[in-house]
Amino acid sequence: MGLNIIVLAKQVPDTRNVGKDAMKADGTVNRAALSAIFNPEDLNALEQALSLKSRYKDSEVTILTMGPGRAADIIREGFYRGADKGYLLTDRAFAGSDTLATSYAISRAIMKMKKVDLIIAGRQAIDGDTAQVGPQVAEKLGLPQVTYAEEVLSAEKNKIVVKRRLERGVETVEAPLPAVITVNSSAPACRPRNAKLVMKFKHAKTITERQNQSEDYIDLTADRPYLNIEEWSVNDIDADTEWLGLSGSPTKVKKIENVVFQAKEAKLLSATDKEMDELMKELIANHTIG
Repeated sequence: MGLNIIVLAKQVPDTRNVGKDAMKADGTVNRAALSAIFNPEDLNALEQALSLKSRYKDSEVTILTMGPGRAADIIREGFYRGADKGYLLTDRAFAGSDTLATSYAISRAIMKMKKVDLIIAGRQAIDGDTAQVGPQVAEKLGLPQVTYAEEVLSAEKNKIVVKRRLERGVETVEAPLPAVITVNSSAPACRPRNAKLVMKFKHAKTITERQNQSEDYIDLTADRPYLNIEEWSVNDIDADTEWLGLSGSPTKVKKIENVVFQAKEAKLLSATDKEMDELMKELIANHTIG
C-alpha cells in the first residue's frame, strides 16, 4: 500500500555569508541580501521520503514550503530528485512569521490536503536553529512525533519504525501513522539530481511565475499538469491573519552577527600522559571545562 508523504522544506539564506545588511530595521532577516539555498537537514528529510517511496509501491512525495515566490526553486529541486508534487505557501501576510506562526500556516495547509500518512521535516533550519517547527506542526495537528530521526526502518500496518540518533547512543522507536518525523543531519545525504527528472520538470512553475512566461510555455503546462506547482495564499488555507506574520509571532530578532572564531594562541602536544594531564589542569584552572 502506498504512502502519502509530505516533506516540509525551507529555502533559507546562506548563513555562511552573513554581512552587515543581513538584518532589516524591523528585526527580520533581509533575505534579498543573502543567497538562498535548500535547508540542509530538509534535504536529509527528503531522502528519507524518497527512500520510502522506492520501497512502498504507489507512494507519493509532496514538497510543502512557505516563502516568497522564489521559494518555488526548492520545490523544483525536490522534483529533480524524485518528488511528485509541490505546494508553495506565499502571501505578504506570511512575512516575518516566527516558528509559531509558520507552524500554524503549515498545519492549516496540511489540513487542506488529502489523506496524509507521514510528514517529514529536517530537525531545524540553519537561519534559526530552533528545531521547533516540526514538533509544533505535530502538536497543532494532534499527531505523534519522532524527533532526531536518522533512518525510517519501516512503515507498514499503520505503524512506523524509526532509528533515532541521540547524544549518548541510538534507539529504535515505533509510532502509529499518521505521524511527524524530524530528521538529523547524520541521516543519509539526499541523492543528487536525476538528469531525466531535470529535463522533465525544468519548466515546472507556479501560476505567478507563468504570468511572466510566453504563451508557448503556458500551453505546455496545460498539456502537462505535473508542471503546475500549486500556489496557496492565506485565503486558500482558511488561516486567521492574526496568527500569521509579525502579529502572530511573539519571537523578535534583535541582532544578527557573523561570528568568526580565530585561534590567537596554539599549543603543540604529544600523546604523553604528562602533557595531557597538564592540559586538563590548565583547562580546569581557566574554567574552560569543569
